[in-house]
Amino acid sequence: MAKQLLVVMGVSGSGKSTIGAAIAGRLRVPYEDADDLHPAANIEKMTAGIALDDDDRYPWLEAVGEWLANHSERGGVMSCSALKRKYRDQLRRHTDDVTFLHLDGTPEVIARRQASRPGHFMPASLLASQFKTLEPLAPDEAGIVIDVDQPVDAIVEEYARRAGTD
Repeated sequence: MAKQLLVVMGVSGSGKSTIGAAIAGRLRVPYEDADDLHPAANIEKMTAGIALDDDDRYPWLEAVGEWLANHSERGGVMSCSALKRKYRDQLRRHTDDVTFLHLDGTPEVIARRQASRPGHFMPASLLASQFKTLEPLAPDEAGIVIDVDQPVDAIVEEYARRAGTD
């Protein structure tokens, strides 16, 4: 399979970490979860049920973009919400080789998925704000949208087929 630089995006609870790790394993490229790159202050805010603003996200997205730039030649998969076009543009400023996989689902499907992962620092109460913030991929953005209301293996297979990596 070709080496790819992929950001698996979507709202909290869409399966970014699980799907991202599975795709990275299939592609045999490094994987990173952007949640692990959040500064402590961001995690404290989210744990308290306070939504992040653009000022909070900027340095975090810079760290994500630097990871992507450092993996642009050998490939890699990053799980990152990347909810707004401007956030994805910020990542693309680090490397224009990046493609996005938007894990899409209804609020009901995502809420059901969130309920099955206790202990995550992002409380379910912030889900509505995530959907309000979400700007789907525009036609001029390199990416694929896949419905998350299916098994992990089916999502990975659909991605591989549509991205031409199978």
